[in-house]
Amino acid sequence: MKKLDKLILGSFIGPFLLTFIVVDFILLTVNMLKYFDEIFGKGLSFMVYMELISYFLISISPMALPLAVLLSSLMTFGNLGEHFELTAIKSSGISLLRALRPIGIFVIILSFLAYLSNNYLVPKVNLKTFSLLYDIRMKSPALDIKEGVFYSGIPNYSIKVNQKMDDIRLRDLIIYDHSEGQGNTSIILADSGRMEPFFNESYMSMTLYNGISYKESRDKRSSYNKPTDFTRTKFSENQIIFNLESFKLNRTSEDQWSNNRSIKNIDQLKVGLDSMSGEINRIIHANYASSEPSFPFYTRDRKLSPPKSVAERKMYDDSLRVIKEQKSEKLDSLKKLQSEFYGDLQHNNTYENLSLDVKIDSANLIPIQDQQTFNSSDTTKLENSYSRTRNGTSPTNNISQTSSQRKKLAEITANNEKLNTLKSDSLERKKQIQKAPEKPRQFTDAQRARLDSIILQGSYRPRAATTALMNARTLKNSFNRKVFEINDIEREHRRYQIAWYQKYTTAFACILMFMIGAPLGAIIKKGGLGMPVLVSIIFFIIYYMLTITGEKWGKEGMADPLLGTWFSILVLIPSGLFFLRQARRDARLFEPDVYVEMFKSLKKWWKTKFGKNQDPLLNSE
Repeated sequence: MKKLDKLILGSFIGPFLLTFIVVDFILLTVNMLKYFDEIFGKGLSFMVYMELISYFLISISPMALPLAVLLSSLMTFGNLGEHFELTAIKSSGISLLRALRPIGIFVIILSFLAYLSNNYLVPKVNLKTFSLLYDIRMKSPALDIKEGVFYSGIPNYSIKVNQKMDDIRLRDLIIYDHSEGQGNTSIILADSGRMEPFFNESYMSMTLYNGISYKESRDKRSSYNKPTDFTRTKFSENQIIFNLESFKLNRTSEDQWSNNRSIKNIDQLKVGLDSMSGEINRIIHANYASSEPSFPFYTRDRKLSPPKSVAERKMYDDSLRVIKEQKSEKLDSLKKLQSEFYGDLQHNNTYENLSLDVKIDSANLIPIQDQQTFNSSDTTKLENSYSRTRNGTSPTNNISQTSSQRKKLAEITANNEKLNTLKSDSLERKKQIQKAPEKPRQFTDAQRARLDSIILQGSYRPRAATTALMNARTLKNSFNRKVFEINDIEREHRRYQIAWYQKYTTAFACILMFMIGAPLGAIIKKGGLGMPVLVSIIFFIIYYMLTITGEKWGKEGMADPLLGTWFSILVLIPSGLFFLRQARRDARLFEPDVYVEMFKSLKKWWKTKFGKNQDPLLNSE
């Protein structure tokens, strides 16, 4: 690496780290303010808050990187231009593109690391963030009983304390017990009390002194029955135990967030997209199959078949499902065999003996389809041979058979072959009978006239029209329901696509912001945090607005998700190329003198073209 590259790269890394920390902190503050009421005031420990903040920092880093690259590149080349170091570099024969090369290589490596972070690190962090944030939301607020206010944070109780001597001693208490779920039927009044948590703050003991307990037994029967019982009890000391489990942070399982697209990498998103495409194809194919009975007249001689692409995808999905089922069945059978044989074998037997037993058993199996030729004595013989094989005797004794047994086996196999041929012949005859065309029945004129009179007199036509109208309405409602279902799946499909493309766009945004920031810094020639910060914020807001607009178009189906996700980058790339061209030409785009001189030259051209006493409209004609 040359000294020039070290100089430029060293002047870039410092501002980049500083701006990245500042931008990340600003975005963290904005993100935490969204959940301020749900996070704070829950009595959580400092480590829980630090864990949540660390998750937020990692999850918002992809958004902070492009802004940090834009601001740091503006500051770097603005400082070089302000101190005439960029002018000295150009005067020595080094072009602007050559000066941009070290930072460009660094930004490309940074974009690749950002892509890896978006694909592997951020999904796992999002999973932990969602889980922890949900647990914090579900946690009850910290136990904070205030004076003169009813506190209902404890389940099934409402407590009012008129005076608190300290955190333990209380005076003038009112407690409503709603544990029976019948309203304010149980009330406790006490002159004083003590509130003390115990058992690792999982329970709280409230000891009441000098009070009265009122309880009314509310009857669920009709109002005309006799009045219910009312009990009043005086006490000098009464103790109530409250369960404080709801005030603890209970960590739930992370499996319930497994369907969220924010926690999936690219491979998992592709699997989800393929499953949603298969579900849409299944609904369309089922719609064709269910709609065919609604057209009995038109589908009498032909079938309402789905398009070729839908049928091919359905066959592909069915074949995959069959393969998965076969694999699962093979695994289940293998596990069953292993459990069966391992239970009977001794501990010193090896897997080779197990495989030998399986082969012997499979060789001794006989297809039992002819009950007349295969009797119970043969069954007992096979069971004995099978038991000898399981006990470890030589397989040759089991396989060797007498001549009579061999004849029986030959007869059984011959009978089985005859049965199979008979079955195949019967199936072919049935197919031929089904394929044979039906001859239309011939009617005479008298028969036709009689049928027409029956149809006219029996009001068949109005009833047929009513039936057809009902079928049409049913079919329409079914179609509308299927359309809504398909639209929901397609909307989720587009969102999965956008989440997939965002893995690349947020990484490529670093290169885009460098293409805009570095030439702008060379043109502005102002360092520090003044003009660079203003310009970078303007361009980042434009980029963010274009990104939100494109993603909205993609989610709503107004544009392709690929185009909607890359919309902001496609719009801003020409701006970066324009600024790069102007920086190579040493253009002064942000100096007011340039525009003043441009206005003067335009005014002078207008006067020379049209003159003072000439009408511009006539000259234009």
